[in-house]
Amino acid sequence: MTTKIQSSKVNQPANSHVAIDTLCGLIEDAFNGDSSHSLTSNLRDVREEDWNALPPGGGRSIADILEHVGWCKWMYEDYAFDSARLRGDQPPLIPEGGARARPHDELLSWLTEGHRCWLASVRALPDDTELERDRLTNWGEQLPTRTIIRIMIAHDYYHAGEINHLRSLLQGTDRWEYE
Repeated sequence: MTTKIQSSKVNQPANSHVAIDTLCGLIEDAFNGDSSHSLTSNLRDVREEDWNALPPGGGRSIADILEHVGWCKWMYEDYAFDSARLRGDQPPLIPEGGARARPHDELLSWLTEGHRCWLASVRALPDDTELERDRLTNWGEQLPTRTIIRIMIAHDYYHAGEINHLRSLLQGTDRWEYE
């Protein structure tokens, strides 16, 4: 005999926003809420000279990674919640003039605005039933809204760790604190 586990909709009133509110909290934690693991907390100790530097054998800078994270926030928001008109190979999603990343302050502003738009679209969902609705991804696949949100939360944490490691390699601190 198999038992089917119900989603988080069990015992929730109609028009509940509990799951959406929880996911919005997790989105915020992954971007700038968690003081140790969030994307922005891992930028705290990045020196100006580390911004575009590559460690030996590296192929992406911290700025390159943030450019990618910002690109994803804008693309996922546009495809899942808006018109799906943005093109990932054209400005404003890529820097003008062939640069790999925008200048420091411009990049942080663009990234933060992309995050704000992404979070606002998730918050605007009318109720938790929307989390099961299929939405378009920028690669053309339809996925449940909950899955797209989960991907984006994991994406911020993944790249936060990547930035942390790059920074520690560049600053010569790539070791455990107890070593």
